[in-house]
Amino acid sequence: MAEDPRDWTQATKLVRGGLMRTEHGEISEALFLTQSFAYDSAAAADARFAGDAPGFIYQRFGNPTTQMFEDRLALLEGADLCRATASGMSAVHVALTGLLRAGDHLVAGRALFGSCRWIISEWLPRFGVEVTYVDATDLAAWREAVRPNTRCFLVESPANPLLEVTDIEAVAQIAHDAGARLVVDNVFATPIFQKPLALGADIVVYSATKHIDGQGRVLGGAILGAEALMVEAYKDILRHTGPALSPFNAWVLLKGLETLDLRVRRQSDNAAQVADAVAAHAKVRKTVYCGRPDHPQAAIIGRQMSGGGNVLAFDLGDREAAWRFLDALQIIDISNNLGDAKSMATHPCTTTHRSMPAEERESIGLTEGWVRMSVGLEGAADLVRDVERALDQA
Repeated sequence: MAEDPRDWTQATKLVRGGLMRTEHGEISEALFLTQSFAYDSAAAADARFAGDAPGFIYQRFGNPTTQMFEDRLALLEGADLCRATASGMSAVHVALTGLLRAGDHLVAGRALFGSCRWIISEWLPRFGVEVTYVDATDLAAWREAVRPNTRCFLVESPANPLLEVTDIEAVAQIAHDAGARLVVDNVFATPIFQKPLALGADIVVYSATKHIDGQGRVLGGAILGAEALMVEAYKDILRHTGPALSPFNAWVLLKGLETLDLRVRRQSDNAAQVADAVAAHAKVRKTVYCGRPDHPQAAIIGRQMSGGGNVLAFDLGDREAAWRFLDALQIIDISNNLGDAKSMATHPCTTTHRSMPAEERESIGLTEGWVRMSVGLEGAADLVRDVERALDQA
């Protein structure tokens, strides 16, 4: 009797999950660079389009390489289905628009990536969707925001860029009591350190561009959830609007999954050491890292996350000090990306959250002195030395 892949350990799922081999028996997954597929007969084409026979039709609808990536990530996440998209933002956009209609109401945590806020504040209202932002750490605020037409909750946890953590299980219960779905952006935690579906979330989204690739090569996104909801909400929108992931990018992301566990754990170990060094420096006003006991939501982190992750944030007081710090770095790059093998630091107010109005940035505590850092795979001692030297010049 064949083993059920769901019974495998996480490490085995990351290497073997979703594997499909051709008649050639290749070890590395095959890359199918094809736009379309041929049929043995007109009747066979009819059966595939009708859904009566298995097989691929067109790259926009599905591809063997992309399916391997989707199946492997679904196995890792504990989801029935995964659908890959061309970028993380396309995943967020599809995840929300598939659940919402004109006249519906969305409640979102106010601490969000800048492009996510643009979709919610600028794009969805054009199509008749009402939006309310709440303090995602305040359960009473979620309850009070519910209206008769509330259909969806959205939260990033940990949130970009100040690592605010939401009690996912509690917010999921509030959403379900209101007849709404909960969408969780799990990018910062990664599927290694947090499982939102197991905590009650309905949909999980990823920018696979970040840790899943992890080496600065390609864009990609993913949406995961239960089969019935995934088919109902996303089958048609994905098929007809075309946010398809390139098979080449899917192949790169497949290879990224093979080492995801190893990379993320090493990055987290490095980040913990860097965070301690930053917190101890006299020029730093505040440090936030999910692996430190002084995190504001440390108790929630202990319940729902199994690691601190690789991102930290710290406040140097003003823009001038933050920029002096960034300009003094010699090893760590100034870049707005995260989850990479290379360590990166950015000034959110002038990069990732530049489009957010100043008063909204201030509402989440994001002032001009904050730096966000994504810790990579370099030697921890080198990174600590680089950070301490740059802080001395801040």
